[in-house]
Amino acid sequence: MARLNLLLLMAVIATSLYLVHTQYRSRQLYTELDRVQQEARRLETDHDRLQVEKRAQATPLRVEKLAKEQLQMRTTTPAITQYVRPDGSVIPAVAPLPPVVPPRPAATNARGAAR
Repeated sequence: MARLNLLLLMAVIATSLYLVHTQYRSRQLYTELDRVQQEARRLETDHDRLQVEKRAQATPLRVEKLAKEQLQMRTTTPAITQYVRPDGSVIPAVAPLPPVVPPRPAATNARGAAR
């Protein structure tokens, strides 16, 4: 009987130690989970803030202002546009005007009136 009691006592002690270890590990994991959730909230807040900054930086008016001031760019007009062919030759966007031919004087008859 003493052996059985000793065996049962050892089983109870082993079970209780396992229970303590399991509770300790559970608390560690819960603390880790809470820390990770806080980090996720912080990262989400940073992401939202960066998205707002990105939208603020990409407004068309700001982009145009930076292009004009820092890059010395200007808006395109047909007068300054050129197209490049695959062979490397350049085509102006505005076709040159045909030469102006002065009007011929109308033929007159002997009386000076136009025919």
